Amino acid sequence: MKKNLLLAFLSIIGFQSFFSQNNYNVRSGLIPQLAPFYHGVASGDPLSDRVIIWTRVTPNSPTLPGEILTVNWRVASDVDMNNIVASGSTTTSSLRDYTVKVDVTGLSSKTCYYYDFSYDGINSIIGRMKTAPASTADSVRFAVVSCSDYQDGYFNAYASIVERNDIDAVIHLGDYIYEYEATPGPDGRASEPANEIISLSDYRTRYSHYRLDADLRNVHQQYAFISVWDDHETANNSWKDGAGNHTPGTEGDWSIRKSSGKQAYLEWMPVREQSADTTRIYRKISYGNLLNLYMLDTRLEGREEQVGATSAETNNPDRTILGLDQYNWLASELQASTAQWNILGQQVMMAPLKALGLILNTDQWDGYPAERTKLYNHILDNNIQNIVVLTGDIHTSWANDLPHTGYNSSTGAGSVGVEYVITSVTSPSSPLGVSSAIISAANPHIKWSELTKKGYLVLDINQERVQGDYWFCNNITSASTAVSLGNKFYVNSGERFLRNSSAESARNHSNCTQAPMVDPTINVNNLNNSLVWIGAYPNPFEKEITVQYNAAKQGKITVKVLSQDGKLLQTKEYQTLNGLNYLKIDGENLNSGIYQIQITDNKSNKLVRMVKL
Repeated sequence: MKKNLLLAFLSIIGFQSFFSQNNYNVRSGLIPQLAPFYHGVASGDPLSDRVIIWTRVTPNSPTLPGEILTVNWRVASDVDMNNIVASGSTTTSSLRDYTVKVDVTGLSSKTCYYYDFSYDGINSIIGRMKTAPASTADSVRFAVVSCSDYQDGYFNAYASIVERNDIDAVIHLGDYIYEYEATPGPDGRASEPANEIISLSDYRTRYSHYRLDADLRNVHQQYAFISVWDDHETANNSWKDGAGNHTPGTEGDWSIRKSSGKQAYLEWMPVREQSADTTRIYRKISYGNLLNLYMLDTRLEGREEQVGATSAETNNPDRTILGLDQYNWLASELQASTAQWNILGQQVMMAPLKALGLILNTDQWDGYPAERTKLYNHILDNNIQNIVVLTGDIHTSWANDLPHTGYNSSTGAGSVGVEYVITSVTSPSSPLGVSSAIISAANPHIKWSELTKKGYLVLDINQERVQGDYWFCNNITSASTAVSLGNKFYVNSGERFLRNSSAESARNHSNCTQAPMVDPTINVNNLNNSLVWIGAYPNPFEKEITVQYNAAKQGKITVKVLSQDGKLLQTKEYQTLNGLNYLKIDGENLNSGIYQIQITDNKSNKLVRMVKL
């Protein structure tokens, strides 16, 4: 469902152009000590001998398309970066939004490493990452998260995960960003840009805004992420050929919007891109002989359109949520697996959820029951053991058996595996319309649910069992790391059903020294130079330019559009906010060529060159 927001458009004298501005107070801002790496660093997709490392450079003034920036990188075995084990250089440009992604190879297994980047003689902050084990592994510990809407509250779950310092990696199950129009939340937290994001420029700006959040920057700095997208990285209730929150008549071609959302995700997330298909995100990550983690795409890869709960099409035997290629890949990988545990990281609830005989949500696997049955039969017919499913999407917590023919809720017989459904980091819970008592009576395979609290799951895996501990934030309306333990469930190796645990999983993971984080008391807007460019999108442009910048204080600024030879074409003075700001410039009536966009306050001015196609 779309959220409504009235945007004010200010006309420019002499041109049919406009500038618009987000007028909400926001928490995110630039920290001067991080320049030019304001968005920090990140790592992802750890294997036994390699890890992706990521950063984003913010040049003093955005470059023209094709102008290359060279960025150096280093990996060390110590937090002081004295013992360098790998190093090199790479390039970036405006064509990939100045993001940098390197697959660092030749590393030792089950080892902590530290890394940084440098550009123009200036170093980034130091990041920390940990490789996977190569063969034998006694135990692995993940934090599992999903659904992190910036404007619905503080990212306290991320802050708590950083503070606990006892996990190997973070699994993010999607809805890392949200596409909705801005609606201010606690302390005026609002997404940027203010409009619903549709274009590549919009998606890039939204990621940039999120990644300036201190808690999100810190959790990326300390842990490698293993991530997949869900629907809000493009549009709500998406499928391969459309989305519930996409109107072609007013929002353009879905394939273009989907491509833009995918591109921005792959630019801004430390995800290893597949060589055969660079937009495919389903993949396997192994942690020795202990577990295979299969990260799936139940959204954009092959999903057919959602139908109503009473539609005859629901039971079509050819109906798919994975798509043929992904299903065959998963079935083959599961059948060939020699790992003790087979863990599926995916987006929507796999276990049935019904009330009064009706499906409650056909966006879940309930809307694709034939493929679910086909997968269950494949698992049982091939005696594939120790299936654990991790699920996000619905902003609530559930602990489920996965029932099949002859399921017995008392003994667990007839269950194919187990499912942990993880609540959201911040995104609000929606009422189901039926009572918990009705849900429990109609769904005996659901062992527990919690329908309001926000937080994360700690998944502890060893050779005897997998245990999931649900941790809930005390609140998300103010910054805090306070959490409390909710329920705890485990599944024994060789069994296919959940048991309730009497105690949380042991914190016996002695993690390596944390990378030094930025002092949180720093005034994020106390920049030496008043104005800092963050991005100008797209470049080249056809109709509209989005400019993202940071102002050290509230005050008057002047925005000018000049020709390549410096002739003033349009100008406007207006008030800017302290911190992050954005402008949208309508350049549809400008002729093809090179233009200069200048923003000036009483201390400094910033100039960027833009190409009109």
